[in-house]
Amino acid sequence: MKAKELREMSDEQLELTAVDAAETMFKLRLQSQTDRVDVPTQMRHNRRLIARIRTIQTERTKKSA
Repeated sequence: MKAKELREMSDEQLELTAVDAAETMFKLRLQSQTDRVDVPTQMRHNRRLIARIRTIQTERTKKSA
């Protein structure tokens, strides 16, 4: 997901997307420890998605304060 798409989301949608990405990241970490991951780049994608979401949330917090 692009940052532009994330900025158009509401705070609740961002939080749900972050939780979903974190759960996926956890499952991928477990899978990588037990057997081979199907798409290795998916871990990097989820990590960056979480970082983008947290950055946008921080921007919104600072803007409102």
